Amino acid sequence: MPSFSAHDGTELAYHVFGDGPPLVCLPGGPMQDSAYLGELGGLSAHRQLIRLDLRGTGRSAKPADAASYRCDRLVDDVEALRKHLGLDETDLLAHSAGANLAALYAGRHPERIGRLALITPSVLAVGLTITGDDRRETARFHRDEPWFPTAFAALEAVVAGRAADDSRQAMAPFFYGRWDAAAQAHQAAEHRQRNQEAAAAFGAEGAYDPDATRTALAALPAPVLLLAGEADLGAPPKAVAEFTGLFPNARLEIQPGAGHFPWLDDADRFVSATAAFLS
Repeated sequence: MPSFSAHDGTELAYHVFGDGPPLVCLPGGPMQDSAYLGELGGLSAHRQLIRLDLRGTGRSAKPADAASYRCDRLVDDVEALRKHLGLDETDLLAHSAGANLAALYAGRHPERIGRLALITPSVLAVGLTITGDDRRETARFHRDEPWFPTAFAALEAVVAGRAADDSRQAMAPFFYGRWDAAAQAHQAAEHRQRNQEAAAAFGAEGAYDPDATRTALAALPAPVLLLAGEADLGAPPKAVAEFTGLFPNARLEIQPGAGHFPWLDDADRFVSATAAFLS
């Protein structure tokens, strides 16, 4: 397993798939083993995927200081990987919560970004708000599914601040375009893949400065793709469209019928859109 040393001596692992120009891939979760990304539906046929295990996840070591899990501090790990790979600039793909890290990296090192692909991105780093009505509207895409009443009741409880211990599990089908066996297996692996201590620290106080990040991204020269799932409760298309407007050279792609993991819902469509942008 290839690895490199971070600035504080923490040994970080990464996984390499495919051939072609390298594409550094940052996982979400937050702080989830990058294994859940797989080969992004076959994107490895077009690019060499460099899938980073963030510190304390997957094959990467746990740091001596748990405060180093904070999102803004992980920027140095991404930069250390770029240097380790010997790249003057990097094409970067980030999923979900990983988009917060990618946004902070792009803001701090704009000259190091070749192309940036944000897949069903979290919007916390840029201070956007996803309302309860936004989530309800997106959830209704699944209104004809047999599991919808139970899942929607759990969503209503979360929006109202009355979440029960099992609310997140009950809402899980909303994050997939199809709640089939593959989606259920993917979701079932999530708990054991996530470092809960690291996830709690990822967005701790001081992690984000939305005004500064938005100002930096407004000057980013690199081309940017933001890909939303039409049925994604986690990153509804309305919020991703607003995120797209923060960049001077960005385009929005909405994948029909897709949830939070669009490479699982329609791999061909996902790979086609993403590979075309990266080329």
